[in-house]
Amino acid sequence: MNLSLLIPLLNEDESLKELYTWIISVMKSNNYSYEIIFIDDGSTDNSWPIIEDLASENANVKGIRFMKNFGKSQALHAGFAKAQGDVIITMDADLQDSPEEIPGLYEMITEQNYDLVSGWKKKRYDSVVAKNLPSKLFNWAARKTSGVQLNDFNCGLKAYKNVVVKNVEVSGEMHRYIPVLAKNAGFSKIGEKVVQHQARKYGETKFGMDRFVNGFLDLITIWFLSKFGKRPMHLFGAMGSVMFIIGFLAAGFIGFMKLYNLYNDLPYHLITDNPWFYISLTTMVLGTQLFLAGFLGEIILRTKNNEERYKVWKELN
Repeated sequence: MNLSLLIPLLNEDESLKELYTWIISVMKSNNYSYEIIFIDDGSTDNSWPIIEDLASENANVKGIRFMKNFGKSQALHAGFAKAQGDVIITMDADLQDSPEEIPGLYEMITEQNYDLVSGWKKKRYDSVVAKNLPSKLFNWAARKTSGVQLNDFNCGLKAYKNVVVKNVEVSGEMHRYIPVLAKNAGFSKIGEKVVQHQARKYGETKFGMDRFVNGFLDLITIWFLSKFGKRPMHLFGAMGSVMFIIGFLAAGFIGFMKLYNLYNDLPYHLITDNPWFYISLTTMVLGTQLFLAGFLGEIILRTKNNEERYKVWKELN
């Protein structure tokens, strides 16, 4: 199979039939063997009945329905597990991603041998204040932190080799950082393609400030995981050891001064009167806790089991 097209969605019943017709036109004109996987992330409108109708008339249409809204990352994770195509392309269901971009993305994977190609919506039709400016700030921070030089991490239109999606673990709100996850997994040939951005035709955007804030928190998380995710002791253990040694040396100095009666010229004569006693004690306690945090992190890494992060209600085809 040439192509798997993954479309996560939430309450997009108005756009689904139009999007499907557009995709089928592109598939036929390029003579692709394909599958279209709709992942319904807990929609409360008529999205799932429409997907059922599409699947009944076209065996290449498949559906996954979650029991409730688990998030886009979980939807993509389920789609990646089901996808069988040599090339996997993800896109949003709101008609803001143009299916006409599919052949160009496909060729960059198959002919130019990219592992992953991310769309870049260079010209956008979103609100400047609500989305454009936060996105620019977010993308700048993501480039600086991750080292992956993309202009639009949050673009839903991306293409992957099959081997990439089978070897990245997408969880939480990490869908926007799949290029970073791919890089950390060893897939270094990551490209970018300018794609057309469509103005939203139906419904309202699902983007809010909570997603913007969560995006930055996830950016910090993925930076930490890429640096120390496999070796937490290297961070926490090192910090804890340094703090403990500093506290221990400070406590030793205080004891030395008391032992040789060097407090006579100071306003306090007991060790507990010296504020450095509490500073050194606190530093040693914090150092011990950090060291234990690193130790526990190493144990967890070696014993963890993959938890089920979503519940699939129904599947089609």
